[in-house]
Amino acid sequence: MPKASGFSRFTRGVKHTVRAFASTRHPVLVHIVPMRRCNLSCTYCNEYDKTSDPVPIGTMLERIDRLAEFGTSVVTISGGEPMMHPEIYEIIDRIRHHGMIAGLISNGYYFQPKKIERLNESGLDYLQISIDNVIPDEVSKKSLKVLDAKLVNLKNHAKFKVNINSVLGSGVENPEDALTIAKRAQELGFSSTVGVIHDGDGLLKPLGDKEKAIYKEVKSLGTRSYARWNWFQDKLADGETYEWRCRSGARYLYICEDGLVHWCSQQRGTPGTPLLEYTREDMHREYHTEKWCAPNCTIQCVHQVGHLDAWRDPQLSLADYNKKHGFPKKDTISQVLAD
Repeated sequence: MPKASGFSRFTRGVKHTVRAFASTRHPVLVHIVPMRRCNLSCTYCNEYDKTSDPVPIGTMLERIDRLAEFGTSVVTISGGEPMMHPEIYEIIDRIRHHGMIAGLISNGYYFQPKKIERLNESGLDYLQISIDNVIPDEVSKKSLKVLDAKLVNLKNHAKFKVNINSVLGSGVENPEDALTIAKRAQELGFSSTVGVIHDGDGLLKPLGDKEKAIYKEVKSLGTRSYARWNWFQDKLADGETYEWRCRSGARYLYICEDGLVHWCSQQRGTPGTPLLEYTREDMHREYHTEKWCAPNCTIQCVHQVGHLDAWRDPQLSLADYNKKHGFPKKDTISQVLAD
């Protein structure tokens, strides 16, 4: 798939956004994992292993085709480290073949010029790299010192949008690093965001006073973009809950390497239904039912999707939803239909 221009990417993004506001019957964003393995071992991360094989390309393409059948707008490839998948370019090409926006989340280690050109040719739309510190330490090797040459490569060769995400919270030894990283992203012409590190359930870890001051300064930097629709973090940074309607399982899907649908990367196992068996009835249930973890959730991408429907369709408890629709108490509508 030839690389689209920045203007074409913008117009496609506007088209998908308008469609997302007009209809609630399709996923807006899907994160899909082509392999769980990663070349790094960041101590706070629970999304990788060191041994698993890549998902076979035929299986990945079948899953991408299924997402297209649902009318998905954006498919972001995650991991593990997705750049380790030997057919990563074919996966991106298949996403773009269906007219979906193609994104990639990476640790940044694999962006040599030739690989960047291959990503251009495949039609990648956007890339996010999270950088945790300036100098590598025992917590993370995703450091500015190690990755800066790769960032320069991206500046010189990438035809896709690049966002650099820095982090604050427990485990980050020098919170000032987030500001240094954001300023470097700005120098290179990239957008920048800042995340609050969550615990193993994706829930809140409040920031200290120094971290909160840095958080506010980082947020003031850089270009504006949809990636910076993250005002929910203001309350979380202060240790307060944030009341919202999480639409995971419907408007946002997380597809693990086993091809199962989950609420998100931190709530794997719920609902845990195979993508090829997932139905619009399943999505209807997840759209209209509450999530127990929502008030303390720090998962930025899920919040951003939730903004689109914040003004409509109040949610019910699962028990009340089943009662309203005449279902016995089951974990999924698919189970009810199977009975």
